[in-house]
Amino acid sequence: MHKGRLEAFSDGVIAIIITIMVLELHVPKGDDIAAILHLWPVFLSYVLSFVYVGIYWNNHHHTMQVVKSVNGAILWANLLLLFWLSVIPFVTGWMGENLFTKWPVVLYGCVLIMNAASYTILTIALIRHHGKDSLLAKAVGKDRKGKLSLIIYAVAIAISFFCSWVGFALYIVVACIWFIPDSRIERKIVLEEQPE
Repeated sequence: MHKGRLEAFSDGVIAIIITIMVLELHVPKGDDIAAILHLWPVFLSYVLSFVYVGIYWNNHHHTMQVVKSVNGAILWANLLLLFWLSVIPFVTGWMGENLFTKWPVVLYGCVLIMNAASYTILTIALIRHHGKDSLLAKAVGKDRKGKLSLIIYAVAIAISFFCSWVGFALYIVVACIWFIPDSRIERKIVLEEQPE
């Protein structure tokens, strides 16, 4: 199957997710700066979630650049990723509205770890479809960055039961790790395009 519909559908869903998140930013009650400052937790959680959704969109785009086709397993793996991405607006709003207390931060981390696991499943499905010698397989390699992220998420969730701010800070650390697009795929594309 051609990958075009998967890419277009994914782009549309991700655009809707971002739109839903921004709609959670309500106009403040009042016309002074204090009214805006009162919204800082909601805005901070929105910014972090926007960055996360952007990271997934960016990496999804790069991944799709090196694959030629998809199959049923890949379509379902992609839907699993989109499902967990679609839960981000809910946990973002809950966390921001409740000033980063324990349970909202724990649940936010659970959603983040499920997104990461879903992206890993999608990558595995793509590599199985295209082979272990495919450009994607070579680019992903041992995926140390992905495995490190899963470990940090798990630690952050555990720590959030005792100190939610530390857990939240660890979510920011993972976002920083992935903020610059994963260049492994770009490097492999450049190497493949160079004449020998």
